[in-house]
Amino acid sequence: MTSATLLTPASTSSRPDEARSGPARARERAYVRSLVVLDTTVLTVAVLVGYVARFGDEAPGGSKIPYILVAPGLVLVWLISLRVLRCYDDRVLGYGADEYRRVGTASVRLAGGIAIFGYIADVAVSRGFLAISLAVGMVGLETARFAARKRLHRARSVGAGWSRKVLVVGDTAHVLELVHTLRREPYAGYQVVGACIPDALLAPVAQRLGDVPVVGSFRGIPEAAAAIGADTVAVTASGELTATRLRRLGWQLEGTGIDLVVAPALTDVAGPRIHTRPVAGLPLIHVEAPEFRGARKLVKGFVDRAVSSVALTLLLPLLAAVALAIKIDSRGPVLFRQTRVGQGGQEFGVYKFRTMVANADALLAELAARNETDGLMFKMRDDPRVTRIGRLLRKWSLDELPQLVNVLLGHMSLVGPRPPLPSEVARYDGDVARRLLVKPGMTGLWQVSGRSDLSWEDGIRLDLYYVENWSLAADLTILWKTFGAVLNSRGAY
Repeated sequence: MTSATLLTPASTSSRPDEARSGPARARERAYVRSLVVLDTTVLTVAVLVGYVARFGDEAPGGSKIPYILVAPGLVLVWLISLRVLRCYDDRVLGYGADEYRRVGTASVRLAGGIAIFGYIADVAVSRGFLAISLAVGMVGLETARFAARKRLHRARSVGAGWSRKVLVVGDTAHVLELVHTLRREPYAGYQVVGACIPDALLAPVAQRLGDVPVVGSFRGIPEAAAAIGADTVAVTASGELTATRLRRLGWQLEGTGIDLVVAPALTDVAGPRIHTRPVAGLPLIHVEAPEFRGARKLVKGFVDRAVSSVALTLLLPLLAAVALAIKIDSRGPVLFRQTRVGQGGQEFGVYKFRTMVANADALLAELAARNETDGLMFKMRDDPRVTRIGRLLRKWSLDELPQLVNVLLGHMSLVGPRPPLPSEVARYDGDVARRLLVKPGMTGLWQVSGRSDLSWEDGIRLDLYYVENWSLAADLTILWKTFGAVLNSRGAY
């Protein structure tokens, strides 16, 4: 869900296969082939499901339509539609929402084309067969792409999956910043293999920026990229890289199979807020302001209250069982109420199941020196204040279920930044205080990205990213990922 750095294409090369040879290209081809096989399998199953659901195990009686030809023809045309809409373009595979968007667009356009063709040609193909096949196929394609992407991300995280080999070009400070940003999310598939820096900064001996080797200057970028086997040149900020030199670099990379991307200083801005507008030959990036009110906010509030009320009703037996277990395990109240700070700096009482001994706050001073996190929070893996049942509740995040009451009351949202303590807010600077522009959430990017394993800086970065770029679609994605985070128990202590 987070956006590492805005990487925008600066040129389009023909990228012939012979110019993109090697292990990386072989892994890329293998991944694309696996997607084609996967899509073909999904579409074949979808068509069979549509046929069986409409006609059963018998051939349609009285029909002049040869379904034995229509079914494979539908699969073939669907695959062609995916190809035409560039659903196998390596620029969109493995990261971002554009891959899913293209697959959905190709399927919708195919459905529209079939409807128009059937009306004009007066072909009486069963509408039930087509509707079921198309519906199952669309859902199946998106699900299959999601599963394939997760497998690719796992492989990339351990250095085994198909990734782009990137040569970073720019001033040393900006190169280091971009390298750090790209390595923060290895599953995005950008593996930095070298750097080019201004001529004035070159030394007569071999240089390294961190662990990234300096392989040249701005005078020989194409040659440096070819020497280290890079298939992408990522240009970041530098006073020496003028518009003329950048345009000339694009010309030099044409036909080499090496992509040119530009990483502007603008970071942590989601795609829907960004629009490129050509003005006087310049690709100006227009960034829309964050949305903190309006119709979408009203919809978000309605969804929060509706979902929380239904969830509280369905989870009532589980809540009662947890309450009983807490009461049996240790002395003290079942619920723990703590003052937190919400939207606009308004304080409210957040509800959680008690996971610590009754006098936990009094014991905090004795444990302050054993804090295992930086920043303003206190976290400790083996906190002696946590009860036996409390460890189990924390592992599966069951202690946070009473916060559904806070959502129902309008204090919190299902998705949002982590609700901070007043003591934390008192030490906020101007940037961090932007977390209070939206309601805090039961879950959020911090929850699905590691929870307590995150540093204070990373947790704040994710919260601010959400504040600036929230959307209903992103909320649904975070809620979906929350289930996986809970099952993995990563960062839960």
